[in-house]
Amino acid sequence: MTLRAALCVVLVSVMAGCVSSGGSNPLSTDKGRDAARQAYVQLGLGYLQQGLAEQAKIPLGKALELDKRDPDTLAALALLYQSEMEPELAENSYRQSLSARAQDARTLNNYGSFLFEQQRYQEAFAQFQKAAADNLYPERSRVYENLGITALKLGQPEVARQHLVKALRLNPKQPRALLEMAELSYQDRQYVPARDYYDRFSLLSGQNARSLLLGARLATVFDDRATPATFGQQLKRLYPGTPEYQQYLSEQ
Repeated sequence: MTLRAALCVVLVSVMAGCVSSGGSNPLSTDKGRDAARQAYVQLGLGYLQQGLAEQAKIPLGKALELDKRDPDTLAALALLYQSEMEPELAENSYRQSLSARAQDARTLNNYGSFLFEQQRYQEAFAQFQKAAADNLYPERSRVYENLGITALKLGQPEVARQHLVKALRLNPKQPRALLEMAELSYQDRQYVPARDYYDRFSLLSGQNARSLLLGARLATVFDDRATPATFGQQLKRLYPGTPEYQQYLSEQ
């Protein structure tokens, strides 16, 4: 079923519910308007998840017409503006959403990610901390991963380690957190944990320039003589102009 078809099903259900309760216009009641707005927001988010920002504007605009102060609509608009590289509009929408529902962990995490994208790391860290305070947030592991990565940007490796360990305790299958822990462990010369984190990362994710360089380094540490060259070949083929490939060449 397409997103548009799914929306039609929801709106038909809204109308049917209102008609069965004696309402002549499904949007004349608060319940009907709320249901329609939620359907429009979900359709807009569905389009955004598919990278279809232009299509997302229509249902989100309709949701905004139904309630200009709804925090879910404003949070979705923030994601839309962020995808379109409109930082001022995105930040304004995030702040409006959080002024209406200040402790919403999902919006706090998304706002933190937006601030991280803007390289405003200290502000991002503060938003992630607020999001992490919600013990029942189902994606709390992602928040701790974000805290760890942001702490690295702030030059706080020990703080980063604490948050990344927490993230992996909540969800052991987070490739980014595993790679960061592998890197931190390697830098601390804790090579056995580094290899363990790296192997777990490799089972969950494809390689990138950074992970290939780390794989070559770990293979050298453990005297696996054939493997570093294999990683080097992949770096040369896939990432020839990267600092990681140049670093690999300098270490050979």
